Amino acid sequence: MTTAVQKETPASPVVAKGLKGVVAADSAICDVDGQLGRLIYRGYNIHDLAEHSTFEEVTYLLLKGELPSTFQLQEFSAELAECRRIPPAVVEFLKACPRDMLPMSALRSAVSVAGLYDPQAEESTPEAQSQTALRLIGMMSSLVAAIHRLRQGLEPLDPLLELSHAGNFMYLLNGRIPTADETRAMDLILILHAEHGFNASTFSARVISATLSDWYSVIAGAIGALKGPLHGGANTEVLKTLFEIGDVKKVAEYVETTRANKGKFMGFGHAVYQVEDPRARHLKELSRRLGLEQGQPQWYEISVELERVVREAIRKNCNVDFYSASLQHYMGIPGDLFTCIFAASRISGWCAHVLEQWADNKIIRPSSNYTGPAERSYLAIEQR
Repeated sequence: MTTAVQKETPASPVVAKGLKGVVAADSAICDVDGQLGRLIYRGYNIHDLAEHSTFEEVTYLLLKGELPSTFQLQEFSAELAECRRIPPAVVEFLKACPRDMLPMSALRSAVSVAGLYDPQAEESTPEAQSQTALRLIGMMSSLVAAIHRLRQGLEPLDPLLELSHAGNFMYLLNGRIPTADETRAMDLILILHAEHGFNASTFSARVISATLSDWYSVIAGAIGALKGPLHGGANTEVLKTLFEIGDVKKVAEYVETTRANKGKFMGFGHAVYQVEDPRARHLKELSRRLGLEQGQPQWYEISVELERVVREAIRKNCNVDFYSASLQHYMGIPGDLFTCIFAASRISGWCAHVLEQWADNKIIRPSSNYTGPAERSYLAIEQR
């Protein structure tokens, strides 16, 4: 008697929703340790970089792998400063956009248009790739500032090459030479947001670059990912919360009401960090100082009390977005421009990852677990 052999049904693959926990590539750029609350750029702790470095130095580190010498930093900073100018045709494009344009939509589109006027946009030599990366990093802050001023009915300003990258950014935004604290605040914001591993926008940049598309398509795609409210924009919501509370005496009531309504506290907790976000502490003191300088300490004071009450209530620490909200408000930056400021910082990390991807490229093509119907016969339309 012959015994029938039953075929085993293959087990369904394990799906990591959102790719959580999946290691997609090796990278020497950034180490994000959520358990220890540690952030490392190319081997350097974010605390050391925040306290001692500048955006130019951090950008050099991210792109080239090592901190620069004095001469290398001077040369690199001068080259980056020369890249701040926006092509005139891109300025004209932005002027033709609606006055009420969404800043991130305008930034995404402006980057795409800029690619039409870059003669090296489609070149793939290492030298051309490095030069285009510098152009994009230098130009990004100028684009953000131009969008900001055009929405106010003001003309974009020409960059001041003698100012630092952070100082020039503040000048282009506000039309005046910034104070030392304002410049330092912008430098800190740019440093702290410059890089954070395989986040959604950075991974998008690597996916697009892996197809060997051009720089401008890559960065426009990264901006598109950052534009989504689940990635960028948390500090915009924090600012709305501060305005809604309005008075430090109303913080406890706000927290109680939000918890009763099962609401979310923006700027608290993090998808990666299980403990304190290591970037958060560096913005707090500058927020206090600028608040006092401008005679508007209430936004800082509300933030401090909100941090205390929420931490006690839900046992979550604030993240980098929390104090960046009050700080950027003191810097004269409107809330709906915050994500553009993020992009002007993260552009350095995006470019570092794209260069790393191209150095050892393989197209990124994951599989999916099919959950549709089994194979079936096609029926003619009159039989359906």
